[in-house]
Amino acid sequence: MRIVAGLALVATLVAGTTAAQADDTLDYVALGDSAAAGPLIPNQDPALWCLRSDQNYPQVAAKLLGARLTDVTCSGAKTDDFAGRQFGFVAPQYDALKPSTDLVSLTIGANDIGLFQTALSCINLLPEPAGLSCKDRYTAGGADQLAAAVDAWAPEFGAALDEIKRRSPNAKLLVTGYGTYIRPGGCYPRQPVWGRDADYLQGVMNRISATARSEASKRGATFVDFAAVTVGHDICAEPADRYLEGLIPTTIAAPLHPNAAGMKAFGTTVASAVRPVPPSAA
Repeated sequence: MRIVAGLALVATLVAGTTAAQADDTLDYVALGDSAAAGPLIPNQDPALWCLRSDQNYPQVAAKLLGARLTDVTCSGAKTDDFAGRQFGFVAPQYDALKPSTDLVSLTIGANDIGLFQTALSCINLLPEPAGLSCKDRYTAGGADQLAAAVDAWAPEFGAALDEIKRRSPNAKLLVTGYGTYIRPGGCYPRQPVWGRDADYLQGVMNRISATARSEASKRGATFVDFAAVTVGHDICAEPADRYLEGLIPTTIAAPLHPNAAGMKAFGTTVASAVRPVPPSAA
């Protein structure tokens, strides 16, 4: 009887330890747009409409953290798509959030401003003065249209953070910025955007990130700076050094988006914002 009782006690302790270990696993929800989803990076989710990679930064971070990941990032997403159905049929990203969620990451804003389309409009195959400057177009009359659009987006983004907190009140919230896509002065003609237009585009990107940082800070969320991570790894870098692809990608990734190397760097940075990542794991 004592042996049986002893075995029962051991079994109970083992079961309790296993349950405690399971409870220690982070429930991680990743929200956001293509900068988080990783369009075209192998391998793509069978739900191809979101162009979501199994090597994107949420997947990298989840593996480093040993977390259970629910990844609802989707290319083309705007802040409205957190509450609405993107493309008319994709479930609202908010639906992934639960009261038990431990960790949320979030990358959004560029599509709200129409920045990808703006970047394409800045292409000039010939040097100045042949062509039109996109900076001149968007700042004509002394009013910066894109800066105004970012400022108008700020309260919407803040409301989104509030809703995330309402749905997952105990979750650690990580708000990321966007990368340093192009260095000061650009690198014309390697990337066919005039220098002043390159500086303008990166300035708009920086404004989105600064707005995200400010709204996150107001709510006690953690801001993760991807701009610092990508310095020297921008679209002007040698192909082997790029974390972000240019207009003509040199690896399997979408133009003007992170590649697999960039996602690995971003994922490591996100995981490190939760807890230190051993160098051997990064």
